Amino acid sequence: MSTNYASKSVPRHLARGAVGFGLIIGSIALVPVAGPATLLAAPLALIAFRGCPTCWMVGLAQTVSRGRLERRCEDGVCTLTKASPGRAEPSVPGGP
Repeated sequence: MSTNYASKSVPRHLARGAVGFGLIIGSIALVPVAGPATLLAAPLALIAFRGCPTCWMVGLAQTVSRGRLERRCEDGVCTLTKASPGRAEPSVPGGP
């Protein structure tokens, strides 16, 4: 079973990435000013990323390709092909 990290839209996904990367960068950059306690903000980025920065990047690829590509599996062999024109966009289970 493949995991779906896609968002409902690219701008929403990019906003989640900005929040996640902002939390990581901000927490590290503020250590000299406010002390090591600022590092406690870094784990909050995991919520924005839905796991890790790599999960966020996979989700970005899924969000961009949604409706353009489809996976077909026959006899244990899966291929990635262009989606049929006029095909309805699949729903994103649990995707914000």
